[in-house]
Amino acid sequence: MKSNMLRTKKKGQLYVVSGPSACGKDSIVKKLLEKRNDLWLSISCTSRKPRPLEKDGVDYFFLTKEEFEEKIRQNKLLEYAKYADNYYGTPLESIEKHLNNGDDVILVIEIQGALQIKEILPDTLFIFILPPTMKELKRRLENRGTEDKAKIDKRFLRAYEEINEVSKYNYVVVNDDLDVAAKKVEAILISEKCRVDRIEAIDVDNIEEKIHEALIS
Repeated sequence: MKSNMLRTKKKGQLYVVSGPSACGKDSIVKKLLEKRNDLWLSISCTSRKPRPLEKDGVDYFFLTKEEFEEKIRQNKLLEYAKYADNYYGTPLESIEKHLNNGDDVILVIEIQGALQIKEILPDTLFIFILPPTMKELKRRLENRGTEDKAKIDKRFLRAYEEINEVSKYNYVVVNDDLDVAAKKVEAILISEKCRVDRIEAIDVDNIEEKIHEALIS
């Protein structure tokens, strides 16, 4: 088999997906991971209580407030934020290990945390997920049935503030159809792998190219 002429950079690429609560970012990434096995999903930690069917170590690492604050003191988080009275954060050690091993890593995190990563790791690719309308976002928040009206209203009002941050992202995808939105995110990842600045070198090692070089030298 002919070897690939393009030699890409050895360090993995970090992708961050975020958007307002209930925009569907977790569902989109889940769809993406069902099709691709070349991405490592970083699991965030949180101080909030698990929702029905959520599992520790699968959906989140569920910590107490005290445990989370200890990780902050020990600088064991890449980023963290407080959202709707709960902490959310990204474990640092596992991210560094996978990126240095050449693995592409995808994060699903809150916007406040994403902007922290933008300051620390500017080469990260940022994708913002939008709901089709604010009315639909409110319906999704209510239909989750996991929070009372006060918390739903707080998340909804926060969404207006978060949408103003969209200009700080590289891409925006509207989640009006889950399958279509997942395909758009996958297309973004594919196109990013083809960027020239992702290439380390071009290997010219076949006999035709060597003859060509000899003729023009």
